[in-house]
Amino acid sequence: MKRIAILGSTGSIGRSALAVVDAHADRLQVTALAAGENAALLAEQVERYRPAIVGVATDLAREELERRLGSGRRPLLVAVGPAGLLAAATHEHADLVLCASSGTAGLEAALAAIDAGKTLALANKEVLVMAGALMVEAAQRRRVTILPVDSEHNAIHQCLHGRSLDQVRRLILTASGGPFRSLDAAALARVTPEDALRHPTWQMGRKITIDSATLMNKGLEVIEAHWLFGAAADAIDVVIHPQSIVHSMVEFSDGSIIAQLGVTDMRLPIQYAFSYPDRWGMTLAPLDVARLGVLEFGAPDLVRFPCLRLAFEALKHGRGWPIVLNAANEVAVDAFLAGRLRFLDIPRVIEAALSDADRETSSPHSLAEVRQADAWARTHTARTVSTLPSS
Repeated sequence: MKRIAILGSTGSIGRSALAVVDAHADRLQVTALAAGENAALLAEQVERYRPAIVGVATDLAREELERRLGSGRRPLLVAVGPAGLLAAATHEHADLVLCASSGTAGLEAALAAIDAGKTLALANKEVLVMAGALMVEAAQRRRVTILPVDSEHNAIHQCLHGRSLDQVRRLILTASGGPFRSLDAAALARVTPEDALRHPTWQMGRKITIDSATLMNKGLEVIEAHWLFGAAADAIDVVIHPQSIVHSMVEFSDGSIIAQLGVTDMRLPIQYAFSYPDRWGMTLAPLDVARLGVLEFGAPDLVRFPCLRLAFEALKHGRGWPIVLNAANEVAVDAFLAGRLRFLDIPRVIEAALSDADRETSSPHSLAEVRQADAWARTHTARTVSTLPSS
C-alpha cells in the first residue's frame, strides 16, 4: 500500500488524483490532504478518504471545514496557512507527495517534502521555475525522486526511461497552441478574459488557462524541463500540436524520435507517477489510433506569442530571470483577469521586469533570496501595470 499526500486536493489535478486513488483503492491510501478555501469539497474528501491530517489556507476555511465535519469525524490535525502545506507534505506516514497547489505557495512545502525523504510527484511547474537549482540539489542530496506530472514532462520521462541523457539530442515539448493560435495581431489585441478562458483541449484552472493562451505555460515548461532532465535551452524545442495526442517527444543522437501518445486526461500521468516504476491498468477508454485522423505539427510564432521567447531568454540568461519571469507573469495574468490589463500587454510588462532584473536580483543561493527576487518582481510589475490602460 502506497500512502499519498495531496497538496491542492480540491483543484483539478487534486480531484483527478483522488479519482486515481478510487481506481486503485487496494494500492493507494490518502494520508494527508491540503487545499485552499473550498471547505465544502474538502469536507467531502475528508469524509471519503479519512486522511490523518488536513491543511487549509485560512482560519475561515478551517472553521467551515470543522462545522461541516461536525463531531462525528474530524482529522487528527487541521493546520492553517503555509503550516498546513508543510504539515501535509512532511507527514510521517506519507510515501509520496503530490504537489498540485497553485502558484508559488507550494515551494516551501515541496522542498520540505524532499528534505523529509518523500518521493515528489510534481504538478506545480512554478516551484522548479523559481528554485530549480535548490530543488535539484536537495533531491540529489536526499536521494529523492522527482516525478513529473505535467503531461509533457511525464511523456518525456516515459520516453527517456532506461536511457542515458548523453544519448539525447533534443527534448520536444508539444503545445496545443491555445485558443488563439490562428489569430492575427489585430484580433489578439481584442481578446477578453472570457475568450482566453475557453481552452480547446484541456479543462484547467484560470491562471494556467491564460498561460496556455499566451504560450507562457509552455515557456515555464521549457525551464522546468531543463531542471527535470538536465537539458540545455538549445536542446529543448517546442512544437504546436493542436490535437494534444502526442504529449511530447525525445530525439536521440541517432536521429530516432520516440513519442508518447495518449488520451487527453490527467489521470494518466498522475497514475504513472503514483505507480512508478510499475504500470497499472487504467479504466479509461484507450486511445483509438485507427480513428485519430490527421495529426498536425508546426513551429510556434514567437512574434505573436512573445511569452515563449521571453521564457527561453530567461533560461539562457539565468541569474534571477526565471524567478522574475514567473512572478511578473502571475501579476500580469491576475491583472488581465481583473480587467486591468490588455492581453497583449502581458508580455510587455514581463519584459519590462526582465530588463531591470539584473540591477535588483542575482543568482539565488537560498530560499530567502528566491523570495526576495520574487517580491521585487511583483512590486515592479504591479507598478508597471498601474501605468497602462486597462482592457
